[in-house]
Amino acid sequence: MIINLASVFVDDQAKALKFYTEVLGFVKKHDVPMGEFSWLTVVSPERPDGTELLLEPANHPAVAPFRAALNEDGIPFTSFAVEDVHKEYERMRALGVVFTQEPTEMGPVTVATFDDTCGNLIQIAAQQAQQAQQAQQAQQAQ
Repeated sequence: MIINLASVFVDDQAKALKFYTEVLGFVKKHDVPMGEFSWLTVVSPERPDGTELLLEPANHPAVAPFRAALNEDGIPFTSFAVEDVHKEYERMRALGVVFTQEPTEMGPVTVATFDDTCGNLIQIAAQQAQQAQQAQQAQQAQ
């Protein structure tokens, strides 16, 4: 069994598509009209046949109180893996992304949390061993 689809609730699918592609760097996989909304998914350009992220309309009545509770408590809705949290944090901040948590070491993981402009807090995370290995490779390449 594998995970092939995950969802994130969004206030506006067009706005979400723009943010998730132009800022986060995902690519659109599916955009199938379904009445008022679309079956709209994005994927990592590194894994175009990998897990799809559904940009799901947040119109169900249960979504608003659920997201409000998560946001009030500062809890990210989901997490995306990155190679280097500090580097990604700086890249995204330069694009105007608002972070609610700066890069923070939490045991073997470094994390940061940002507002996706679509109603969610999202976390980016990287294993510290992976970051150290990449820094060492970068030094060796110089």
